Amino acid sequence: MNTLSILLLIALAAVSVAQDQPTYEDAAAQYGIKPLNAGHDLYLRIVYKMNVKRIRANNANPKMGHKEEVNMFAFWTEDEFFKTMLGTKDPDRSKSVPTVSLVVGWNILTSVDWSTTAVVTPVKNQGGCGSCWAFSAVAALDSLNSLAYNVNGSNFSEQQLVSCAKASPYINYGCSGGWMNNAFNYVIALGITTENAFPYTATNGTCTISGGAFKISSYTKVTATCDAVATAVQYRPLSVAVDASKWSGYKSGTFKYCNTSRNHGVLLVGVTNSTWKIKNSWGIYWGQLGYMTLSAVNGNSTCGICGVVSYPNK
Repeated sequence: MNTLSILLLIALAAVSVAQDQPTYEDAAAQYGIKPLNAGHDLYLRIVYKMNVKRIRANNANPKMGHKEEVNMFAFWTEDEFFKTMLGTKDPDRSKSVPTVSLVVGWNILTSVDWSTTAVVTPVKNQGGCGSCWAFSAVAALDSLNSLAYNVNGSNFSEQQLVSCAKASPYINYGCSGGWMNNAFNYVIALGITTENAFPYTATNGTCTISGGAFKISSYTKVTATCDAVATAVQYRPLSVAVDASKWSGYKSGTFKYCNTSRNHGVLLVGVTNSTWKIKNSWGIYWGQLGYMTLSAVNGNSTCGICGVVSYPNK
């Protein structure tokens, strides 16, 4: 191979690396980003460049089990992402969240994936509102309706929980966060209506309908061990609190490394010997069509997934 051919290959490789993620202009057009002025445009360009650098570093690291990509969060700083999208407010923050909980002889005898059944409703999008807690709770309620009453696609109202489940004794904060079990307490007392009756607006909104026809008798807290959680998800999807601080750019693969805060509510829909599968509430253009897999090797409680788990009862 002559020198010219070698230089051409190097140049092509450099172009391929440079184009592994879309340009700022292309990504801004794809995600509808419209800067307010020249200063705002410069700010977004800087943030975007920083996020692309982080995405490339992750994808080039062979130790990472997952790949990342530019998505709608590529224009947000880490602090903006955290304050806007991560909305669980754990009433008991004094307890630490283990990132790893090794289980001797870990072996899932039966793998399960509820997302391939009608028990799990389609992925939704919480938008720019810290209402993940409401989406996690509603997803579990929708699954209960399917399993207990054979009613599929019920789509209960997240907005009702955001707008109404605020005052004592429920103690949620709308788009500023809340807690899945507090949402369940609201449904125990008052019931919940459908999304059609109380549509989602991604704002705190006004409580126009308090309660509804669908009620639950109680909810169950799953013992905070990965064995117990793996057993419980064999029978139903579960509401779980996790640390999602580093999830913004997730595209595919198995996520391994997290921080240790309970800051996001999701639905646990499956488990195998090596992975946990969760349904998120950031739309289908994030992750694996809105889903994500976390490491379960040796019973890992990746992102604290085995620490705070519950489900509603009919």
